[in-house]
Amino acid sequence: MSAKYFASVIRSLLFLGGILAATNLLAAPFPNGDSQIRARAGKSEIVITTSTQLAGAIQSLTWDGVEFINSTDHGRELQSACSFDNSPAANAETFNPTEAGSRKDGALQASTSRLLDIAAAGNRLRTRTQMAFWLAPGEQSEGQLARNTNSLSNYVLTKDVRIGFPRWTQALDYRVTFTVPKKARHVLAQFEALTCYMPPEFEKFWQFNSQSGKLEPLSEGPGEIKNPVVLATADGLHAMGIYAPPQEQPTTTGPSYGRWKFTLDKVVKWNCVFRVQDPTMIHTGDYSYRLLVPIGTLQDVQSMLREWRG
Repeated sequence: MSAKYFASVIRSLLFLGGILAATNLLAAPFPNGDSQIRARAGKSEIVITTSTQLAGAIQSLTWDGVEFINSTDHGRELQSACSFDNSPAANAETFNPTEAGSRKDGALQASTSRLLDIAAAGNRLRTRTQMAFWLAPGEQSEGQLARNTNSLSNYVLTKDVRIGFPRWTQALDYRVTFTVPKKARHVLAQFEALTCYMPPEFEKFWQFNSQSGKLEPLSEGPGEIKNPVVLATADGLHAMGIYAPPQEQPTTTGPSYGRWKFTLDKVVKWNCVFRVQDPTMIHTGDYSYRLLVPIGTLQDVQSMLREWRG
């Protein structure tokens, strides 16, 4: 047999091998995003639940028999998101990688976001998610067209969540890393390191005054402030707040804390935001942030914030 014949056979085998490898890759299942972690927290347990429907984002957090998350679509979770190069002519939603999925996912049982890895055991949850753009190409937000040309972004969100910090069993130690792809070119990044959409019963808004060590009433906003924000029920028996401990981040402003009340949608929200700006170009790669989430009664939350703020 000639050398040409053997070369032809080898090329055919390599071609078939490539097809089989690609087929196996396409057939490889994505991780199951349904998980639950829990830990004793004061008089109750904190129970955190994720789902495949939301690409591993946190859709439920209960304590003392109360649900703290209003999860009705792919935007209302305890989750993270980012946006880039925002301006009056290009609002945040028009280029907005979002952990749990896209706007068009709505109440669907699947997410445009892609869960890449998940590990959940005991009191610790870790996930890695390729985030969907909130808007699909051609969709609009407040009359502005989506700036993205794909539905699935190349921006990745990694989170590591523990129940308990360190002596406070009713707190979450929540760490996130946003990975900006190498080919991205941006001068401004807005990292919504963490946000939570909560049931309307958490109608009382508070801010923590580090000088007095006390919570003070806060308007419904909307808007961002420098003080940590807390949302609570009217009786003060159930509350959740957000605080970012000091962390050096070059060319970064924040943290700033936002709050909203969406009366028609029957939901309230808090968030913690960092912004990175460089007139030449922000660096690609990882941006990491640490958040602490106090949970319990209003008095519990005040005590935790007082200790953390020193």
